[in-house]
Amino acid sequence: MSSHGQQSARAPLEPLTTSEPGPSKFEIVQNALFSRFSHRRHDSTKILSDLAPVIMTPRMINETANAHMRRQTMGSLPPPPSSNSKLDFATLGRTPKKFGSRRITSGDLSIVEATEDLLSQEIPEPVGVASDVSLLRGFNATIPSAEQGKVRRRQMRSVETPRIGLKRLGMSARGLLTDDDEHDGQSVTSEEDVVVVPRDAGKGRRRGRESLSTAKTLGRDELTRQSKEIIRDKENIHVKRSLIHGEIAEISNKIAALDAIRAKLEQDLLKLHEDELELDDELEGVKERLDFEQSQLPQKASAQAFQLPHTSRRRKGPAFLPSEHDELPPGVAFMTLDGHTTPLTALDFSEPYGTLVSASQDDAQPRVWDLFSGTEIGRLRGHSGAVKALQVEDTVCLTGGEDGNVRLWDLRRVDTEPAEGWADEGELVTLSEVAEEDEEGEHERDPEAAAQPTSVRAGKERATEQDDCCARVLEGHTKAVTALYFEDDCLVTGASDKTLRQWDLTTGQCVMTMDILWAISHAAPQRSSLPGGILPNSLFSGAAASVGSFAVPKPPYADGSWEMYEDFVGGVQFWGYGLVSGSGDGAVRMWDMRTGQAHRTLLGHSAPVTCVQFDELHIVSGSLDKTLRIWDLRTGGVFETLKYDHAVTALQFDTRKIVAATGENGIKIYNRTSMQHSTLQTNGHIKPVERVRYMDRYLVSGGRDSVVKIWSL
Repeated sequence: MSSHGQQSARAPLEPLTTSEPGPSKFEIVQNALFSRFSHRRHDSTKILSDLAPVIMTPRMINETANAHMRRQTMGSLPPPPSSNSKLDFATLGRTPKKFGSRRITSGDLSIVEATEDLLSQEIPEPVGVASDVSLLRGFNATIPSAEQGKVRRRQMRSVETPRIGLKRLGMSARGLLTDDDEHDGQSVTSEEDVVVVPRDAGKGRRRGRESLSTAKTLGRDELTRQSKEIIRDKENIHVKRSLIHGEIAEISNKIAALDAIRAKLEQDLLKLHEDELELDDELEGVKERLDFEQSQLPQKASAQAFQLPHTSRRRKGPAFLPSEHDELPPGVAFMTLDGHTTPLTALDFSEPYGTLVSASQDDAQPRVWDLFSGTEIGRLRGHSGAVKALQVEDTVCLTGGEDGNVRLWDLRRVDTEPAEGWADEGELVTLSEVAEEDEEGEHERDPEAAAQPTSVRAGKERATEQDDCCARVLEGHTKAVTALYFEDDCLVTGASDKTLRQWDLTTGQCVMTMDILWAISHAAPQRSSLPGGILPNSLFSGAAASVGSFAVPKPPYADGSWEMYEDFVGGVQFWGYGLVSGSGDGAVRMWDMRTGQAHRTLLGHSAPVTCVQFDELHIVSGSLDKTLRIWDLRTGGVFETLKYDHAVTALQFDTRKIVAATGENGIKIYNRTSMQHSTLQTNGHIKPVERVRYMDRYLVSGGRDSVVKIWSL
């Protein structure tokens, strides 16, 4: 571009010279503004006087213009702003105030204006990686100069001295190879490994030892500054400590949450294990029922009137429950049978919602109940004393009483009215005679009825002349029968005469007698698990081990009551040729039913054993010593011991749980999979429980409150 073009481009920006005629541009603009606003001199003067000393911001300009327009519209002026307003810009901007060494600008005032709005805004939560940033790292990033003060103070306190290799000294002190050894005495010490010592470099003369701290002199201002820096560093340490404690607490909360999740998953695993065990039991029950149905085919063709059930008490499932049973709340007693007037001594039932037989202390007539309707069907009349033990299988019931007799009952012939006949007199008859008499009577009344199933003929048999339901009486024990167990045609009983008897139910004969006193006296020397290794027969007085009466006081129940315990044999059970018994000497014995000898004695209880049961792997026994012991059947040792506050009077177990009566109002349940304890007490007994019996998810209990409760597990 030519110089002329450049001059013409700059010409509008240059002021007019005085040689040109007429007023200047500035004077023209000023005169125009003056003539335009001359009629509003007062208002314009007011505005300029208000705004002249203030640094204006965009918001202030808009607010001032809006206020001026409102004053024009309303025709009145508002009162002047108060001096204590938050945004008193006349005070802030009238003088050139400073932030540090910088003047206040309109940008600073804009920030002041927006502060309140910014503080009221919600801060969004960080997402992604920002949410995992440590507060301590954020603090260190926010205050990067937190460690600079320490470095600066060290540099200020350092002194100038000849260099000595600290690295070489440290390595030589540890016996390591130094650089001087590698380079034949030539030092290769770096400048980072040195410290300084004073030395007279001028004359090389020695002088007295001086402290390194006196080599550097610091002024008062520097010491004051260092003091403030140290205090600030301590405050930073306090903040860091608080942040670390906060992170530790957060980690602890996360660990607790993960532990809770882990515990929940472990409970799920245990539940799956329990479901698997339940399926195994159900499969076993289905197979047993299939075998039973196959064995019943020829018997159905013969249509016998009365026969012993070929079932096993070891069967755990499946239980045939009505669909409404699933709607019952678990752990609640949904039915109460209150016909008894004294504490319960024995009970058992055939199946869920089937037939229940229960006996009490001062009642020689056990009661028969229909669990489907909850009504009493009738009573078993024949014993002259209280019934201490009973077992129900299908439509057959065996009872053992204080009179020393064992009676076999046909529950299909139960009648509410007493009957007169041979059964009340205790006449011994065989099952074949009963069957022949029933068949003869059936043929006389209805020839076609002989081919009907026994369940169909059950109602008709009540009208026969032999209408009493006692089918057999077994005599032999001299004292009260306190325990019994039967499978198929084999029965084992235990009595207070300190003997065990094996019976053949088809002939009614006693096959074998096992003397517990003889087993005690001829037992091989063994050390028990009791303190001092004492033998169980030394736990009791001579009366307990003699042929005379046996009686020991029971520990108090939960309600404070107590009584004498006189049942020397607390429980018996057999499987095949193996028999297990629990007796008043505190021992659990394993017998061989082929020889009648006790081949193993399990010692550990310190009081009479009141109940016992075993399966393929374990023996479970309860005692008056307030413990329930699980024995390893293979080794004879104690697998586990459960302790309670009161005596254990009854138990039953399977692969998943142990149900026990422990002298309290509630029923104790121990989960063998999760090893957790629970108690059934909702709508339950008001006095301690004495007897329990369950099948699958259906449980029956009898207590000292003289009532029977039906539970849903």
